[in-house]
Amino acid sequence: MNKIFTIILTLISVSVFGKKNPTAEAQLIVAEGKLLYRSEMASWYGTDLFLEKYKDHENIGGYFSYIENDTAKCIFFSKGEDPKVIGTISFDSTYNIRTAPADLTERNFTNNEYDLYQIRKATLKELETNRDGLFKFYENTYPNIIPLIKGQEKKAYILTGPHQSGVVIFGNDYLLTFDKNNKLKTKRRLHNNIIPIEYGNPEDGKNVAITMHTHLPETGDFITATDICTLMLYQKFTQWEMHNVVSSKYFSIWNCEAEQLNIIPKSVVDNIEKDQEKRNKQKQKSH
Repeated sequence: MNKIFTIILTLISVSVFGKKNPTAEAQLIVAEGKLLYRSEMASWYGTDLFLEKYKDHENIGGYFSYIENDTAKCIFFSKGEDPKVIGTISFDSTYNIRTAPADLTERNFTNNEYDLYQIRKATLKELETNRDGLFKFYENTYPNIIPLIKGQEKKAYILTGPHQSGVVIFGNDYLLTFDKNNKLKTKRRLHNNIIPIEYGNPEDGKNVAITMHTHLPETGDFITATDICTLMLYQKFTQWEMHNVVSSKYFSIWNCEAEQLNIIPKSVVDNIEKDQEKRNKQKQKSH
């Protein structure tokens, strides 16, 4: 870790009386990002396990995942106008496919699952019609829908995934919200662009410890929940130690190994950099 970020992380522990704490403000974003991550992990591993065990692939209409208590569930449903659940894969926090229960009993949706299904269906329709041109599609990528219900909130995130390995994609992500009857209320783009970052093979000694991307004002001051989800999903492949998101006002510093977020004003970073430059010039003069 380079010197500048060591200094920054030290400063983070210092409390400044009378000023708002952006790190505390952003904890809801962290919680949402980790929830998206848990759902996506269930989808990643649940898909492989279900396809291995369920032989009638022509009958599969789709899938989605959700969190119930401390269990992440990935369910698959049949094709047709009145789909049934045809498989339920359940994961604990380890996401161990060898110990994950796989229930292939055909059944009806629960009330919560039915709402998630309707949200997913409505989101997929918006993607396919793209009436107002909001959604963008790029070569060698695919859109990934994550329906989510938290209390009275009903929403769906759309992330962009890469078809090829060795790259992490930030951006080209969207958030759709729904009313209590699962009807679309709002939809918006989270990042205004797509941000692919290639990562090397750690065995080749080409891995990078610290990466970053920037946010335009439209995206917001802080790291997004989709950023956090993506970082957690790919950390074991990239082996990044830290990822920084820079906005016009803040530095969002995500510790990939500890899965923790710290946010500091960009003015603090600018002052540290200026001070460091001044010290380096003084050292050069003294020599």
